[in-house]
Amino acid sequence: MSDSDKVNILLVDDQQAKLLSHEVILAQIGETLIKASSAREAFECLLKNEIALILIDVCMPDLDGFELAAMIREHPRFQRTAIIFVSAVMNANLDQLRGYQLGAVDFVPVPVAPELLRAKVKVFVDLYRKTRQMERFNAELEQRVLERTAALRRFNEELEQRIEERTRERETALAQLFEAQKMDTIGQLTGGVAHDFNNLLMAVLGSLTLLEKRLPEDPLCRRLLQNAVQGAQRGAALTQRLLAFSRRQELKPESVNFADLVSGMEELLRRALGTGIELKCQFPANLPPVLADANQLELALLNLALNARDAMPGGGRLLIAASAETKAAAGADSSLRAGDYVRIDIVDNGTGMDEATLLKATDPFFTTKGPGKGTGLGLSMVHGLAAQSGGLLRIGSAPNVGTTVELWLPRASTGAVPVARNVERLKLPPAPQPCKVLVVDDDLLVMTGTAALIEDLGHTPIEAHSGAEALAKLAAGVAVDVVITDHAMPAMTGLQLAQQIKEQYPRLPVILATGYAELPCDAAKLGLFKLSKPCTQHDIAMAIHTALASRDARDGGREPLAALRSS
Repeated sequence: MSDSDKVNILLVDDQQAKLLSHEVILAQIGETLIKASSAREAFECLLKNEIALILIDVCMPDLDGFELAAMIREHPRFQRTAIIFVSAVMNANLDQLRGYQLGAVDFVPVPVAPELLRAKVKVFVDLYRKTRQMERFNAELEQRVLERTAALRRFNEELEQRIEERTRERETALAQLFEAQKMDTIGQLTGGVAHDFNNLLMAVLGSLTLLEKRLPEDPLCRRLLQNAVQGAQRGAALTQRLLAFSRRQELKPESVNFADLVSGMEELLRRALGTGIELKCQFPANLPPVLADANQLELALLNLALNARDAMPGGGRLLIAASAETKAAAGADSSLRAGDYVRIDIVDNGTGMDEATLLKATDPFFTTKGPGKGTGLGLSMVHGLAAQSGGLLRIGSAPNVGTTVELWLPRASTGAVPVARNVERLKLPPAPQPCKVLVVDDDLLVMTGTAALIEDLGHTPIEAHSGAEALAKLAAGVAVDVVITDHAMPAMTGLQLAQQIKEQYPRLPVILATGYAELPCDAAKLGLFKLSKPCTQHDIAMAIHTALASRDARDGGREPLAALRSS
C-alpha cells in the first residue's frame, strides 16, 4: 500500500442524517467512506471489505455500539481494527472506560467538531497505512532472506571441500552486511515516523501550554491537563528514542567527565532501581573524558539501569564501571575504528538472556516484557547513540548468570565540561519590543499551534504555508523581524528557503525548526538558528530572543525590512 492508495472507513449509525453529516465532514480527507445503518449491515461491510477504521454510534436499536464493538473484537480478522465511538449522551467517564476496554482507540462527543474529527481520523488512517507498508516490507524482507539463504547454501555446498575457512569468513561478512542494511532501512522508516509524530506533538504540546494559562482553577481540570501534558511529553521522549535508533536525532557532543555524570545522576539511578538492588560504581582516578552528548548519555544509562532492574525482580547487584581502552588498527571489532576509547561496563547478576534473545536484543520494538511494560526501543536507542557517536555497543549474557553491556565511546581531546544539573528553567525572556514573526510550515496543525504560542508571547505571527508563499510575502513588502521555518517541507525545504532569504535579505534572522540531525550542510555556518522539534513555548521564546539579540548586536539596533534587503 502506497500513500496514494485510498483506504476504507466504515461509518455505522442508525440515523441517516448523522451518516450524511459524517460523510460530508470526512469527504475532505480523500478516503473511501462506507456507510452502514445497523450492526448487521456493518458486519456485512466488514466481511466484504478491508476496513482501516470504524466510526460507531453508541446509541443504536437492536445492538448498541458497545455490543457491536464486542462482536467485532471477537472475530479474529478484526481484533486490531481501529474503532472510534461517537456519542451524544454516553460520554461519562465510565462510558468512555467501557469503550476503551472494548478496544476503542478514541471517543468523540456529539456535536462533532469537524476539524477535530478529521484530524483524529487522519491520524489513524495514516497509522493503518504505515502499518500495512511495514507488513509488506517485512514480507519482502523475509523473502529476500530466504532467497539469500538458499543461494549461500548452494554456494557452500560447491566450495566447502576446497575453501572451508574462506567460506566461513564470507558468510560472516555477508551476515554483517545484511544486518547493517536491514537496520539502516528500518532506521530510515522509523525516522520518518518520528518526524510525523514530532509535528503532532508540536500541535498537542503547544495547545496544552496555552490551555493551561486559560484554564480555570479547577483541581480536576488541572489534573486532567497535567495527565495530557505528561502523555504528550512521554510521546516526545518516545520520538527521541525513535530518532536515536535511526541515528537522526541531533547530538551535541562535548567533553564529558563520565564519573561526574554518574555521580550527578546516582540518586536518580537508585530511585529507579529500588531498594532491593545494590548499585556500585568503579572508576579509575585518571579516567579520561568521553566525547558524547551528555543528555543522551544520561538517558542511555537510565535505560540500561531499568533493563537491569527488570532482569532482577528478586533483587541483585548492578555495577557501573569504566576504563580507558585503545583499539588497534586490526582486531575482532571490525565496526570499531582504531583509536582511543572509554569502555563503559554495566553489569548485573539477573536472569540473563539465551542466545536467541541476545541476537534480537537491539532490534527495534523487540521486548521480552509484558504488554504495556516496554517499547522495545531502550537498547535500540543506546545502539543508535553509540553508532552515531563513533562508538560501539556490545552485549554479553547467559541465562541465570547475568548480563554485561559494554558501551564504547571515543575519548575527548579536551578537558571535560561541567555537567549542569537541576537548573530551573529560565523565565521567558522579554523581547525589547513586540516583533513580527514570519512562520513557515506546511502542516496546518503545527502552524496553528506555533502561531498561537508566538501570539501569546506578545508578538505578531504572519503565516506562510510554503517556502514560495514566504518569499512572495517578503517580496510584497511585508515587514518582519524574524523568520521561523520548518525544514521538512515539499517543493522547497526550510534550509533552501533560508538560503534564499540570506541571499536577498542578509540581515533578516532565520530560525530553522527541525527534529532531524542529518541536514545537507551545517546550519550554523549559514548564520541560521536551530530550534529542535517538538519544542515548547520557552524554546520558541529563547530562539526569537537569541536571533533578535544577535542581529541587534551586529547591526546596532532594529531596522525596517527595507534596510534588511540586500543592495
